[in-house]
Amino acid sequence: MALDGKNILLGVTGSIAAYKAIDLTSMLRKEGADPHIVMTPSACRFAASAAFETISRNPVHLDAFDNARWEPEHTRLADDADLAAVIPATANIIAKFAHGIADDLLSTLLTAVRCPVLVAPAMNVHMYESPITQANLRALTGLGVVVAEPETGPLACGYEGVGRLQSVERLLEALKHLEARSFYRSGVKRDMAGLRALVTAGPTREPLDPVRFISNRSSGKMGYAIAEAAHARGAEVTLVSGAVGLPAPRGVEYAPAETAHEMLDAVMRRIAAVDVAVFAAAVADYEPIEAAPDKIKKERDRIALTLQKTPDIALEAGRADGNRFLIGFAAETNALPQGGVQNARRKLTEKNLDLIVLNDVTQPGAGFDVDTNIVTLLDRQGGRTDLPLMPKRAAAHRILDAAISQMNADQSRP
Repeated sequence: MALDGKNILLGVTGSIAAYKAIDLTSMLRKEGADPHIVMTPSACRFAASAAFETISRNPVHLDAFDNARWEPEHTRLADDADLAAVIPATANIIAKFAHGIADDLLSTLLTAVRCPVLVAPAMNVHMYESPITQANLRALTGLGVVVAEPETGPLACGYEGVGRLQSVERLLEALKHLEARSFYRSGVKRDMAGLRALVTAGPTREPLDPVRFISNRSSGKMGYAIAEAAHARGAEVTLVSGAVGLPAPRGVEYAPAETAHEMLDAVMRRIAAVDVAVFAAAVADYEPIEAAPDKIKKERDRIALTLQKTPDIALEAGRADGNRFLIGFAAETNALPQGGVQNARRKLTEKNLDLIVLNDVTQPGAGFDVDTNIVTLLDRQGGRTDLPLMPKRAAAHRILDAAISQMNADQSRP
């Protein structure tokens, strides 16, 4: 079982949904997990600590100074945790976590944990949609925290809208997916040490005029997750990125590229020096033959655009001299199950790739601007690996697992 024997640090904060964390604690015990509960003072106004103690079979932690041991409570609890979650998470704890404020036991623990972290917001719709809360959630996502987005419906405050805590069943599944990342904790796996990796990410923007452009819905999250994962595994990483709203991963060389031509130039100037290249960017397939020098005025009922193909970056890299491992991506919307696979295998061959990552962006939980993905890995030997729904950061490691395994196999062949 995915959570069997896992030490799970569960933070509970002051939301009316705190009672649902009791049900989740019970489900965690049934999964074989060992939950350790940390409650804020406000949480104790909505749920009884005795209920958590009875179900978790562990003492509930309320204050950093509530035991007589020499070892600081936040150090011990943080070091022991395999996974950490804040369920429900108020706007207050989200803000403290995002800004590194550590003024109580739970917020201090969140600054100290080294394991994967899940945050499940629950609050009034206006609080959730506040630009401040949204900026804080984006900051946490950029730091690698997984956010279990709230559901839409009637709220306890009388409003209706987004802000309801996800169901405990979905949260349990989210914790199981989070566990897939726990193997890759810092220092555990450094199998890319000494390798140089290049990753492309995000969309390109092809200008129509000085203020408009053709682009797509790519958020860059998959490519950024791969760059971060490669760096964590010891690689020297360059991230060539289109325009996205994500902070560059720490320790990674960042090279911005807005158009397909700019991205091609950035890649080709670096490709000779890399051992692994991952083309996760969603490069626009077409661009205007000529961009208007001034803003196009809204004067006519319709206008016609003449487009031409953009350069195929993965194809050009596949033609470059040298021995390197090339990973491509194929986003499909083909309704026929085998249609997407056939298209991806054709790209694998035509672009001289070693591995291609296929995902049907129409599937729930996959595709653009979400933190999860569902992908199929196809290799040049004809192998196929179907991965279930999982966080993009976990999928990134599974993609690199396949790449390293294939690279090692290639080296062992005579």
